[in-house]
Amino acid sequence: MGASAPALSIKRGERLFVELADSPDAVREAQALRYRVFGEELGAKLKTSEAGLDVDEFDSVCEHLLVRETKNNRVVGCTRLLSSQGAERLGRFYSESEFDLGIIPSLPGQLLELGRTCVSHECRHGSVIAVLWSGVAHYIQQHQVDYLFGCASVPLGENDCQAAAIMNRLRRQAMAPEALMVVPRAPLQTRLGASDVLDAPLPALLKGYVRLGAVACGEPCRDPDFEVADILMLLDMHLLNPSYARHFLERV
Repeated sequence: MGASAPALSIKRGERLFVELADSPDAVREAQALRYRVFGEELGAKLKTSEAGLDVDEFDSVCEHLLVRETKNNRVVGCTRLLSSQGAERLGRFYSESEFDLGIIPSLPGQLLELGRTCVSHECRHGSVIAVLWSGVAHYIQQHQVDYLFGCASVPLGENDCQAAAIMNRLRRQAMAPEALMVVPRAPLQTRLGASDVLDAPLPALLKGYVRLGAVACGEPCRDPDFEVADILMLLDMHLLNPSYARHFLERV
């Protein structure tokens, strides 16, 4: 796991609670959920070294945030958190495999990359994502994070048109200034331009980013292994939406 950190301040809800993985077994629970969601359900081509687990080189330098059901302790949601220090040990952030990040890695202060976020199929009703975000918010407070960023995945759709439509919504709602733009290593394959497609609703994780005040840092990257488009989202914690910040912090 990543560098040692103070325990996450939580309270157990009637249905769900969030915590940081505190043992190799807990990390494996997250990896098993990722394998079920990404590998079995979504058919992603995972480059894993262990059967039934989604394992990669970033896991050992990340902290792993887990949402559990209170009644049976089952992991139903997870994400992993890569700090500036963890990225320095490995030599890069995860999203650098998909984007030229430009100035983002050199932004002043503490950076935190969110990645490999998933929720169990039967629990995608909003509350798990909300509890997961509350855990992220508490982690950010404890570690005095200045910038949160990560790849938010969206469906490609036929000829990449669904991803293009979601990107159109982001262009109208939440685009970063030019200085923060990144360059995708594998752009969408659609020939449609911004004026040719309608916009589409934002998926839950992406909507959570935008509500907190995050912005999209340019065009999506096409990920053929996961058959999705990834959009690099960046949240300057000094520009955090205060009403949504209170909402997420009060969830735990």
